[in-house]
Amino acid sequence: MRKFEILDVFAQRAYEGNQLAVFTDSRGLTADEMQHMAAEMHYSETSFIDPDKTDGAYRVRIFTPAHEVPFAGHPTLGTADVVRRLFEGGKADEILLDMQVGRIPVTVRREGERDVYRMRQVEPEFRSQLPASRLAPVIGLDEADFDAAFPIEEVSTGLAHIIVPLRSLDALKRARTNRDAYFALIATTWAKNVMIFCPEPHEPGNHISVRMFADYLGIPEDPATGSGCGCLAGYMVRHRFFGRPEVDIRAEQGYEIDRPSLLHLRARERDGHIEITVGGSVVPVACGEFGA
Repeated sequence: MRKFEILDVFAQRAYEGNQLAVFTDSRGLTADEMQHMAAEMHYSETSFIDPDKTDGAYRVRIFTPAHEVPFAGHPTLGTADVVRRLFEGGKADEILLDMQVGRIPVTVRREGERDVYRMRQVEPEFRSQLPASRLAPVIGLDEADFDAAFPIEEVSTGLAHIIVPLRSLDALKRARTNRDAYFALIATTWAKNVMIFCPEPHEPGNHISVRMFADYLGIPEDPATGSGCGCLAGYMVRHRFFGRPEVDIRAEQGYEIDRPSLLHLRARERDGHIEITVGGSVVPVACGEFGA
């Protein structure tokens, strides 16, 4: 029997945010077995922890329903919460996770009524810029809906995304993926995930709204994407989206699929390098045993 927990990540309360299954002991499991278990759970991602700490870090592997990925945001924060509670006595203020992309430190601080976990992401890598004419049929919008002042660009902080700026919340809400056009696009691109955003929130006090589509990974739409929002934060700094070489903003995601999520994005450029952290809250929801 394999024990697991279910958590809502980037959530303000239970049944919001992005759902995550975390298996607390991956020892003895093959990659194929983990992939089948992730497909059975059928969340955006499922993570697997090796509880034997090595050089201060816990080895973690992450799977979508279709593929293993080297890094993903909400599994990083949710897994850190499980490690902190189960293996670190609930006291640690920093957890170090060893992933395929490298070692990711996650800090936790009490902020108001809840703990906020923040992960330091690797420095962003920028690749190709794409014309709006290539993305418009993919997300079912007119070229006039795109913000021509900023590029459509491939960015990665461990998991590559195509970052797509839109003019309005109305356009963001209207977006719908065309699977045929999507798969035709990603057959020629480095990044397989499409992240769209606009500088209008759904709720006062927040700053931007985001959506992310990744049928390639078996995720038609993601409720909250920490990896993609890290890419977005780096993109905003590089292109001075807010007119300065730093951002400290609150991003909304998941509203269009009834999973409201809140992500805290911080990034700044210093000495030619971009530093990025993404944070949010974690709400444990359930636990159980996997019998296969």
